Amino acid sequence: MGKKWIDISQPLTNDIAHWPGDTPFSYETVFTKDETGSVNIGKITTSLHTGTHIDAPFHFLNEGKTVLDLDLELYIGKAKLVDVSDWDEVTPEAFFNSELDGVQRLLVKTKKQVEPHIFPQEIPRLSPELAPFLKEKGVRLLGVDLPSVDALNSKEMETHHALYQHDIHILENIYVEHVEPGLYEIIALPLPIKGGDGSPVRAVIRPL
Repeated sequence: MGKKWIDISQPLTNDIAHWPGDTPFSYETVFTKDETGSVNIGKITTSLHTGTHIDAPFHFLNEGKTVLDLDLELYIGKAKLVDVSDWDEVTPEAFFNSELDGVQRLLVKTKKQVEPHIFPQEIPRLSPELAPFLKEKGVRLLGVDLPSVDALNSKEMETHHALYQHDIHILENIYVEHVEPGLYEIIALPLPIKGGDGSPVRAVIRPL
């Protein structure tokens, strides 16, 4: 038996936290088997940025690529999980003891505990200075256990833009408090949403 896949996605439930003012997630069975005589049929309503999701550049740039334009190779392959939960501000210094050379997909644990049903009041700050540092190491995908790579009240979206300028894509709201740091294989494919500024993903990892 090979090593098992570990789910690092937040389950999409009707009480999952969502951005204040954004569309909450909702699932309902619209037609029951008793009504149709054959099947149950469900419906979902959601923001594309609720739960574990990727950001497409169009999310913060009108001229940016949308979900269907993105390279699927970004979201499949070797990844490294690093714990920086002792840092209030995550700067390049937080990774000085981690071997990142050649790491294309970096997953970051910034919090010791994540509450998927409670939207945080504040989150650790990810410095825009991370972007050139991670680019130099070869990182192309940054995954974080946060609803955003910027401060929750940010309008400038400095870190989003810095990562984009260094060709680093964004995966947010991963759930890794139960996972040990190390090397993994990841699959975190977005849905093929035409025109989408983001997409929910089912993110799974397997130890290497």
